[in-house]
Amino acid sequence: MNSRIRKTIFFIVGIAALFVAAVCSVRFGSTNISGEKILQAILQPDWSDSAQIAILELRIPRTIGCIIVGAAFACAGAIMQGITRNPLADSGLLGINAGSSFALAVCLAFLPGMSFSGIVMCSFLGAGAALLLVYGLMSLRHKKLDPVRLVLAGSAVSIFLSSICQAISLFYNIGYDLTFWTAGGVAGIRMKQLTFAVPGIAAGLLLAMLLSKRISLLSLGDDAARGLGIKVERTKTLCLVAVLLLAGSAVALAGPVSFVGLLVPHVVRFFAGSDYGTVIPGSMITGAVFMLLADIISRVINAPSETPVGLVFAVVGVPFFIWTARKGADEND
Repeated sequence: MNSRIRKTIFFIVGIAALFVAAVCSVRFGSTNISGEKILQAILQPDWSDSAQIAILELRIPRTIGCIIVGAAFACAGAIMQGITRNPLADSGLLGINAGSSFALAVCLAFLPGMSFSGIVMCSFLGAGAALLLVYGLMSLRHKKLDPVRLVLAGSAVSIFLSSICQAISLFYNIGYDLTFWTAGGVAGIRMKQLTFAVPGIAAGLLLAMLLSKRISLLSLGDDAARGLGIKVERTKTLCLVAVLLLAGSAVALAGPVSFVGLLVPHVVRFFAGSDYGTVIPGSMITGAVFMLLADIISRVINAPSETPVGLVFAVVGVPFFIWTARKGADEND
């Protein structure tokens, strides 16, 4: 099949799947709501109707949250895999997840009355501080953003912050709240939190789209990219800014949902090719679909209780991670 036709079919199917998944996300949950009730809530809202209130205040913000969080994590993972040339890379390698978790632990331990919006803000700042720490470690002796040293610095910062986070959790007895957040989920998302997260994620997605062609060249190797006129260090720095905006905002909003950034870019490359002009927008759509489906499953699998959405991804993500690692090992033999 022609490459352009295959890509066109992929995007058409992806957009259709996104629409269907979004409708199902609003309609299905611990209690199912009819399509007619959903249309009434959107077109002629009745604030005395509890079902319509649930749609407008809970289901729709949650659906929008799934879409932007899934798109952000998947796009950040695609960028990381491109600039590090590591098929197992995602935003967690930069210490963003650990930094956000550390900031949350501090908030829960020392500022227990903080609002959800305040926690989201602090989590984003924690993610940014962790990335700056990783970047600082990289810059101490090396001016170049070497992929291997970047991963090593990110791993070191992640381990350090995670250890402090666990110590705070044990000392201040906040383990349950911290574990529930780190498992990942979108149950607490409301429009107020979205107004904070959407600008950062939108800016990150736009920057990723603008960098997509350069990321394709970086994935060929630094020397090849330089030979084609790319300013490698500047491009990598901009890519890290995009990852911070995307993953930092998403982690602050929904917790460090694992495997989205790892799994989705591989799916997109399998169906639509390895050109990042396609991988980046394809990851946005596919990540949103995956996140919506995982959230629907988390709501209905043990209704009326909710299963952490991170656990749903882990069921699929862990076998995929092992398969990818084994495939890479076989190729190197």
